[in-house]
Amino acid sequence: MNETFSINTMSRDFDITPRALRFYEDKGILSPQRRGTTRLYTERDRTRLKLTLRGKRLGLKLEECREIIDMYNPSQSNDSLQLLRLCEKIRENRAVLLDKFKAMEETLKAMDEVEEKCLSKLIRNAA
Repeated sequence: MNETFSINTMSRDFDITPRALRFYEDKGILSPQRRGTTRLYTERDRTRLKLTLRGKRLGLKLEECREIIDMYNPSQSNDSLQLLRLCEKIRENRAVLLDKFKAMEETLKAMDEVEEKCLSKLIRNAA
């Protein structure tokens, strides 16, 4: 018999709220079994959730996570397309982050210059 997990167990194990789990279900990432009003998550759901949370940490949107996860086909040993798509999304997100980082560096430099001018003027005014 395959092991199943309750919504509370999943929430605790992944440190997310039950509401987040229901949200991922609505987005088609998770598909728990139902027994009445009780949701029962499978090992497949756990893996999909773990991959989704990892994808989010990499900057992927939920739709991108779902797309890449759905590319997996256990009957095929070659997952090159899935890996290429993931690498493509990582490159895109890295470029965006590097642009933001550059903008932040420029802002910090401008702040340093303005602060230095303000402090110099304060020192001149105090003399």
